[in-house]
Parts: sequence; C-alpha cells; structure tokens
Amino acid sequence: MSKHFTLAEAEQLVRRVEPLLRSAIELKPAYAQAEGELNEFRARAARMGGVLLDREQVTDARGRRDAAAGRLRAVIEEIVETGCLVKDLDTGLIDFPTLFRGTEVYLCWRMGETAIAFWHGVDEGFRGRKAIDQDFRDHHKGDPPQ
Repeated sequence: MSKHFTLAEAEQLVRRVEPLLRSAIELKPAYAQAEGELNEFRARAARMGGVLLDREQVTDARGRRDAAAGRLRAVIEEIVETGCLVKDLDTGLIDFPTLFRGTEVYLCWRMGETAIAFWHGVDEGFRGRKAIDQDFRDHHKGDPPQ
C-alpha cells in the first residue's frame, strides 16, 4: 500500500529528495561509462574469436560499474523509502501519490521546477499533467497523521 501525500507534505519532501535525485543523476554517467567499456571488451572478444583481453582493464571496469551501480541503487532506494516514485532519472521526474476525490493520482515534480504545480492520473504519465487548481487543492488528501 503506497503512502499518500498532501501537496504541502510533498513540497516539504522535495527539499529532502532533490539532493538525492541530483546524486543519482550524477552517478549515472560513471555507471554508463564502465558498462560501455565492458560492452566494448565483450564485442572485441566476440569479433576476434575470444582474443585475450587485459584482465586488469576488465576487472577495473567491472569494479567501477558495480560500485556505481551499488551507489545508484542505494540512492534510489533511499528516495523510494520516502514514499515517492522515481519516474525518469534522466529528467529528474518524481511522482508523489495522493488521493483526489477518493482516487489515487500523482503529484508530479521534475528537477528544476520551483514547486509542485502539476498532477496526473496513475495511467496518464507526464504527458497527462494538469495544473494544480483550487478544485484540486480543495479535494485532494494524504494519509491521516499517525
């Protein structure tokens, strides 16, 4: 069962999640570079019929990839543990579940936006974003305080 946020709660959480999201975005290139090197080694070995590769280079690339993957996984898990959803790491897109007129929808925030100003249905995605208006403010709710 997902946590549901009020707009105010989600806005507060953005302050905590944004640095984590920035960290995850910064880790992606290190992972991609090491993975690319490993793919090059595999392709070279396949083209040349199992040619001997420099084990040290392969081990180094594998270690860098695995380390970056571990750090990236840990940061994403920390974000998800807050109750929000990482939707697109490339653009820094995060959704916060909320209830609007009794139906689960998402408050939608993207890196660089100064506030949460949009929401969308669970099946609509980013393209279905709608501006948060007074009707939404009046009829959305989060989970009751515990």
